Amino acid sequence: MKKRHRLTTIVWTIAIAAVAIGAVIQLAFNWRTVLDTKPPEFSPKNMLQALWHQYKFDYLEPGTLRSLDKQRDNVTTSEGQSYSMMRAVWMDDKTTFDQAWQWTKDNIQRRGDFLIAWIFGEREDGTYGILTDRGGYNTASDADVDISVALLFASKRWNEPTYYGDAIVLIRSIWEREVVEVLGRPYLAANNVEKTLPKQVIILNPSYFAPYAYKIFKEVDPSHDWLGVAATSYEVAKASMVSPLDKESSAHLPPDWVGIDRTTGELVAVPQPTSLTTNYSYDALRTAWRFALDWQWNGDPRAKDVLKEMSFLAEEWRKKGYIGSSYSHDGTELLRTESPAMYGGSLGYFMVEEPRLAADVYSRTLERLYDPNMSKWREPLSYYDDNWAWFGVALYHGELRNIYAEE
Repeated sequence: MKKRHRLTTIVWTIAIAAVAIGAVIQLAFNWRTVLDTKPPEFSPKNMLQALWHQYKFDYLEPGTLRSLDKQRDNVTTSEGQSYSMMRAVWMDDKTTFDQAWQWTKDNIQRRGDFLIAWIFGEREDGTYGILTDRGGYNTASDADVDISVALLFASKRWNEPTYYGDAIVLIRSIWEREVVEVLGRPYLAANNVEKTLPKQVIILNPSYFAPYAYKIFKEVDPSHDWLGVAATSYEVAKASMVSPLDKESSAHLPPDWVGIDRTTGELVAVPQPTSLTTNYSYDALRTAWRFALDWQWNGDPRAKDVLKEMSFLAEEWRKKGYIGSSYSHDGTELLRTESPAMYGGSLGYFMVEEPRLAADVYSRTLERLYDPNMSKWREPLSYYDDNWAWFGVALYHGELRNIYAEE
């Protein structure tokens, strides 16, 4: 009996040991599998989607989806609505696109000419509407152009002809109300009042110029000379950088604002007193992005010629390791602070003219702003910084498709 009991004990011991060894082997295999499994590769598209989702939470009003500039008393600008619509169509977010466009039509689309009034918010009496006391019923031509492009993209992406019809009405009105003629040639003015006001100098904003858009407009509105608008846009952008304007010399940076003489066609600083300066700052930072997008989509050498003038940015980066958020037209640094929007806009220059530097600029600025573990910006960005950092990231990764040109 003792011998049999001893044998049984030995058998059970061996069995238990075998199970234990098997468990250890399986555990080791599982851990090896975990260790050998590589994390999914970084996806720019996922990054852009995550940032878009966070932006909607931070800056789109629940229920209405109007864009809120929280740094300016929650006003809504036509620019802000255009950015929401552009981002939504690129991100294939039809629900947000439809709500943003519906709010725009209901609240800030002008009834007479269908252009978009530029600013909406809380009035002194506590009601909400277009802020007419701040010139809010006037237009900003960049927003009208961007919304038109977004609508054309939406018509193609989601196969809905109503978007196309809305775009055509808006595009024709841009021509009638915002394109001015100087010495027989068409120029995109900064707003709708430049065409009708009896003044010698017409205000232009080079960062509003979007040659890629006008090439699309020519296809859908062939009765107007949109390619002529593209041509004058290249010319004004380049000439405004080369000219000293109101300074002794020029650093060849695009100005926030510039004027064109109705009679001579000469580019001049906007007559003072006004807050419209020739600085490379809040407005002008978008110029490089727009011409780089034109280069990406169309390879137009005129776009590259414009960007080539902006070599000051490369010199500044090599010398200082940063780009300030504001410069005088002669290159004097006005604000030492750095701005995500400045990097998002200026990155277009580096991508076309200095691709190696572009990788350095991107990795040390915009990429570092993003937290891949939390799938959002490491620190909250302002409305404007959020938009232009996003546009810069999307441009850098080639995620801004010309949807209208796709089959």
